[in-house]
Amino acid sequence: MTSPRDDDRFDWHAAERDLNNPDAEVVDLDAARAARNPDPDGDGDGGPVLVDSPAAQRPLRFTLDAVRAGQRRPILPAWLRSRAELADMMRWAVGHLLHTTAYHLTRLPKYAGKLALRSPAGAWRLLSGATRWVFDWEGEQLRQATSETRDGELYLKLSRQRDRRVRWRGIVATFTLALSLVGGAAMMWAPSWAQWAIPALLVTLCGLAGQPADKPLLDTAVVVPRVARLTSDVVVRALAVLGISGITQAIAKQGTKAIAFTAPITRDGPGWRADIDLPPGVTAGDVIERRDRLAAGLTRPLGCVWPEGQPEVHPGRLLLWVGDQDMAATPPKPWPLLKASGAFDLGRPVPFGTDPRGRVIAIEMPYTNLLIGSIPGYGKTAATQVPMLAAALDPYSELWCFDFKGTGGLDPLEKVSARYASGQDDDTAEAGLLALRELRKECQRRAAVIKGLPKAVCPDNKVTPELARRKKLGLHWLVVALDEVQELFSHAEFGKEAGELAEKVIKLGRALGVILVVATQRPDAKSLPTGVSANAGTRFCLRVMGQIENDMILGTSAYKNGIRATMFAKKDKGVGYLVGAADDAQIVRTFYVDGPTAEKITDRARALREAAGTLTGHAIGQAAPTPAARRDTLLDDILTVVPATEAKVWAETLTERLADLNPEAYGDLTRDQLTAALKPYGITTGQVWGTDPTTGKGANRRGIDRADITDAVAERNKRRGDKAA
Repeated sequence: MTSPRDDDRFDWHAAERDLNNPDAEVVDLDAARAARNPDPDGDGDGGPVLVDSPAAQRPLRFTLDAVRAGQRRPILPAWLRSRAELADMMRWAVGHLLHTTAYHLTRLPKYAGKLALRSPAGAWRLLSGATRWVFDWEGEQLRQATSETRDGELYLKLSRQRDRRVRWRGIVATFTLALSLVGGAAMMWAPSWAQWAIPALLVTLCGLAGQPADKPLLDTAVVVPRVARLTSDVVVRALAVLGISGITQAIAKQGTKAIAFTAPITRDGPGWRADIDLPPGVTAGDVIERRDRLAAGLTRPLGCVWPEGQPEVHPGRLLLWVGDQDMAATPPKPWPLLKASGAFDLGRPVPFGTDPRGRVIAIEMPYTNLLIGSIPGYGKTAATQVPMLAAALDPYSELWCFDFKGTGGLDPLEKVSARYASGQDDDTAEAGLLALRELRKECQRRAAVIKGLPKAVCPDNKVTPELARRKKLGLHWLVVALDEVQELFSHAEFGKEAGELAEKVIKLGRALGVILVVATQRPDAKSLPTGVSANAGTRFCLRVMGQIENDMILGTSAYKNGIRATMFAKKDKGVGYLVGAADDAQIVRTFYVDGPTAEKITDRARALREAAGTLTGHAIGQAAPTPAARRDTLLDDILTVVPATEAKVWAETLTERLADLNPEAYGDLTRDQLTAALKPYGITTGQVWGTDPTTGKGANRRGIDRADITDAVAERNKRRGDKAA
């Protein structure tokens, strides 16, 4: 039988028929529940608890298990627990005090003039107020009203009270006036400073008394923006207008209780923080994707509203931080290493940027690789510059910089780089490929050195900051920047080999002191090999347009977990998601170092390297080692030494002929070097039958097919013709 409280459409006629039925039975619900849920241990708990019972409705927060599982909130605020934040807060407080003091000191003549002009009005106010007080004019209106009502007894009572007040107030006024006259006469014998100080004090008092209510004496040294307090009602209202059906339906059924606040909304730096549990089925990513609508619901600028997910808690946990000022409008903090004197140790954390709260965010460079990505024009090259400039300030690190965009974004680093190339041409792409080949060999050399070191010196089989300082070992930090690397990885001739080499280096170099800083604006499988993106331990993603690009840079399922760089707007230049620098993803605005400032930094870095004797390579005019096989003439030279009548030729025979043709270019050419030089063209060596000119015997050896060379030349000429057109 349905209870009328549970269903408004209860059929009373059907119920009456059921009761009149002789077979009908009235059931005692409490007894039936007790029978279904016996108390097995006899302790009165009643066994399993019904969902609609009072025990089930009791809040769990007051149970011992809930207290044990609860998260303890910190006793001290974050800025008191961090030495860096405390120092930053103290610097701000001292700077604010000095600014305010200097501001008002420079305006003392203005304040003195305002007091002098207002002193007559103030003197009149003081005199008239004293007169009203002495003669008790405040009660005159009441006494007049009493006389009009002809209440004689009350009037006499008020008159006697007034006489007593005037009598003793007159005595006080007379005594005060006498003292003033005596003091004025004594001024004739007072020191000169007192003769000026006392009138100035009287003018000041009269000026303050004559101050209009709407015109304060002091000007405002710091204009503090007035921001409305963030409350739970405001947050719920903003979430309700996002158009998310799960939130809309939950609010319609439960009201404001549909949105749970796991902690009180509190001040967190220059803004408000709210920890929110969204309704079941709604993820933090659903809200993050609608950041612009959330800002509209909160009636705050877009740059003030920063929602973040907390997938480590659960997908529906939302951390909402609402700043007092637009992040884009807030003056950026200077890079901390600008003012630092002396060298920088790359083994220490590198200041990379600031979070929305203004706190400095640092990244670790050793034992990781950095991947930076975004669409063009959002600060990718500037973000690449920051760690490279820090590496430049470490005189014991070696820099290789390659700018495949060719706009000169890394030009300030040229004066301290052992290898440097910039451009969109094939020569720059080839220089990048050759550098990756050298990096592969360098990784092999370093691995051998580390293997030969005693365990007491290298217990973890990896480069340490101490080992990086020992010049004889050659294990210094080797930092390689590849800006706009998609131009290299998608190159028709060199892309495939470059991608394979980069994968090997990024996997092996982490423990060997080799650090890659890779930046790309096209993070697809062709332009950024998955082996490269998957092995980058630190990732920074500025604005991207889709989920695929987002996850290519930030990692698989980042978008699903609410880490979405797609939420950044056009004005959020230099702002991105940083993953890998801390346990949780962080929203960071990178430090911006303009061109002239970068030049000054690299000038200082060059001086440090000259003093340490570590300036090498391109920085001192030493060209990179020329490859044994030249890309621009190799194919043509092969066709020259291999006649059309000879379909196939051994690799050893080919190297000998090339050496005879051009000893300077091919004198030291080996079979392996020849194979590596032909690989970018898709030409591989295979088994070739031939006759040994020394022994006169036939044999199968590694060689090439001349037809492959002619096809590669035809493809090269076609591509060059397309570019020329």
